[in-house]
Amino acid sequence: MKSGDKVALVCCSNGQPAATQGLLMELHDELIKIGLVPVFGDYIYERESVFSGSAYNRAESLMEFYKNEEIAAVFDISGGDIANEILPYLDFDVIAASGKMFWGYSDLTTILNAIYTKTGQPSVLYQIKNIVLEASGSQSRRFQNTIWGQGKELFDFSYVFLQKQEMEGVVVGGNIRCLLKLAGTQYWPDMDGKILLLEALSGGVGKMVTYLSQLKQIGVFEKISGILLGTFTEMAREGCVPQIADLVKMYAGKDIPVAYTPEIGHGIDAKAVIIGQKLRLSGCR
Repeated sequence: MKSGDKVALVCCSNGQPAATQGLLMELHDELIKIGLVPVFGDYIYERESVFSGSAYNRAESLMEFYKNEEIAAVFDISGGDIANEILPYLDFDVIAASGKMFWGYSDLTTILNAIYTKTGQPSVLYQIKNIVLEASGSQSRRFQNTIWGQGKELFDFSYVFLQKQEMEGVVVGGNIRCLLKLAGTQYWPDMDGKILLLEALSGGVGKMVTYLSQLKQIGVFEKISGILLGTFTEMAREGCVPQIADLVKMYAGKDIPVAYTPEIGHGIDAKAVIIGQKLRLSGCR
């Protein structure tokens, strides 16, 4: 991206409540201040239940931005449950030809991984609203410095190894609950040799056991080169035992590298990671 570029703001998952309008205007103003020109899609706010529009409407809104040569990147500002319903209406040939980066997190894990699976292109696991939600301004500075080529601070996350000491591979995954919506579909990523990123907002031990069991039963842990754990917000807040690291090692086994970062997940201070890009981790940082 360069100064003056137009960027799209879309809502592919649950529509935004009307009460968020003030926050989205703050985001608009902050992006202008940074040097970007935000353009909102037509389907942002809740209209009926959780929907800002039909699956087809939301998909078409997204595709119009991919077709618009003035748009440099696409930022999804939503989360929730329903992003995967737009997948059949996306034109992945157009997405691939555009070369534009899609940014989103949480439920947008479905779209991030579908884009990589269908096009081979990377996307960014990151919530752009963090640049106004995080009060100290560090997120905005980090974002600016990274997009203007003054460093890679947004993607430079700390980590420690919990099992083994090295992993290398293309990163796939994201929110564990949302990733598993793709299982059994054409949008599920090839797991061979991949680093599997897993994080979660909600869910205690029972839900994590369900998700990890499914990953094991479909053979994921036999294929990947490592597991990178982000934050598991509810488990940490509730002090759940066993902890997520123990559960992961229980289901994935003792031979697979496992690392943990406190800087990827649903926190407003979270950094970003690129889904579909090769990553090498070793030791700790």
